[in-house]
Amino acid sequence: MPTYDEPWPQGTPCWVDCQVDDTSKAREFYSGLFGWDIQDSPPEAGGYLMAMKNGTPAAGIGPKPEGMPVPSAWTTYFAADSADDIATKVTDAGGRTFMSPFDVLDAGRMFVAADPTGAVFGVWQAKAHTGAGIFNEHGAYCWNELHTRDYERAKDFYTSVFGWTYTEIGDGENFRYSTFALPGGEVIGGIADDTTMLGEKPPHWLTWFQVADTDAALVKAAELGSTGGTVVTGPDDGPAGRMGIIQAPQGEVFGVIDPTRTVGQFPGQQD
Repeated sequence: MPTYDEPWPQGTPCWVDCQVDDTSKAREFYSGLFGWDIQDSPPEAGGYLMAMKNGTPAAGIGPKPEGMPVPSAWTTYFAADSADDIATKVTDAGGRTFMSPFDVLDAGRMFVAADPTGAVFGVWQAKAHTGAGIFNEHGAYCWNELHTRDYERAKDFYTSVFGWTYTEIGDGENFRYSTFALPGGEVIGGIADDTTMLGEKPPHWLTWFQVADTDAALVKAAELGSTGGTVVTGPDDGPAGRMGIIQAPQGEVFGVIDPTRTVGQFPGQQD
């Protein structure tokens, strides 16, 4: 069971949470789907819920900001040694912050921003809460990827902010996709060129949760989502695993994947 109890290296996807209208309904859906033990936080946390897996923080669920008509969505947070320093880098590189960095009780310091292509992400400077303590496990996040229409601009932005380096695994034409890593480090996520795939959907960061059985997870999501949740795509097989996309009852979208069931190779791979 991969676990982590230290602050994540700067630029690493370190936490995911979703903002919804009704946290009670979200608690019911996600505890049923992933087996999360979803716990209440102290009253001063404003109704934020902590999803635990095997006694370790896996994700968060919170109410939408009061008075802000935003869609329900999952947010990917990147670790920062200093949220204030990263906020400056975001604006210098052409992104925008939605608020100045602020303290979250004694848990950490954060802000939410959008990259120049319009995709929203969070930045987390760990204090008492170091981020996800479990990953690459059934019911825990295992991958975060950007879907954007401005592929090269997005890559330049995140290199300026976090120092990412890229490895192209697509064919450069029909499938443009890069994995990203910290300098000298392991691969930690991906960026997809969705110029012809997004349709009317805006650029976004997509959170993927690992599951032991993709087919069973999609069936369960459909059952739990009988009041509005749907299976958007899948199950589909590919080089990364057997996967599907789910829209939860309140509208937030996420992926599920069994990475042990791979089929074929990425275009850039060789036999």
